[in-house]
Amino acid sequence: MTEPELHRAVVLALLALAVPTFAFLMWKTAPYGRHDRAGWGPTVPSRVGWIVMEHPAVIGFVAVFALGRYRAELVPLLLLALWQLHYVHRTFIFPFRIRATGKRMPLVVALTGALFNAANAYVNARWISHLGDYPAGWPTDPRFLAGVAVFAAGLVMNLHADTVLLRLRAPGETGYRIPRGGMYRWITSPNYLGEILEWCGWALLTWSLAGAAFAVYTAANLAPRALANHAWYRARFTDYPPDRRALVPFVL
Repeated sequence: MTEPELHRAVVLALLALAVPTFAFLMWKTAPYGRHDRAGWGPTVPSRVGWIVMEHPAVIGFVAVFALGRYRAELVPLLLLALWQLHYVHRTFIFPFRIRATGKRMPLVVALTGALFNAANAYVNARWISHLGDYPAGWPTDPRFLAGVAVFAAGLVMNLHADTVLLRLRAPGETGYRIPRGGMYRWITSPNYLGEILEWCGWALLTWSLAGAAFAVYTAANLAPRALANHAWYRARFTDYPPDRRALVPFVL
């Protein structure tokens, strides 16, 4: 099997994985954060779990990218920068912004996430640095420009939503409150909608099957959790805004 054939097989496998992932998460909510519960084996501190889970998307991506024949060209370097803009924050900044004292994550969740991120980093990094072939004028292509706009909008939405959540509690305070402002006026999980938009933008700006598979999987992973969060808030707060949707304003 040639590398392009292997690469395509892994991409198709990740795309196919979206279906059972969606089905399982609609049945069982992943046990971390507000949905934490016993019965999932050994646990690690939440910050450690986040770093273990996300680090292949930073380190593995760079390692694969560095082996590509186009690694020194402008377009692949721009794509690398966009990817790392999200994942350096998600891996090494976000875990230290959250108030995670005493919170733990099942090790199986961290390791399963790390395995997916390693495979996903390989297919995307290898495409943009070696198997894909972007012309020098790609940054002016409408697909690239539209993709960057969608990616940037999703990134801003994601970061703002996370900041709203982080500011709900004063230092030393515990418990949950209803988040308000920004996209929280319309939906329960704008952080998840933002991340889905980011990777839809990535799929567009890279114009790749690898990017599309990641976008589909992201939606399959986060949509069930957004629905679970929505149900959790409605059950916990009698004054939860009745018109607020779970993930897509006015729709879902």
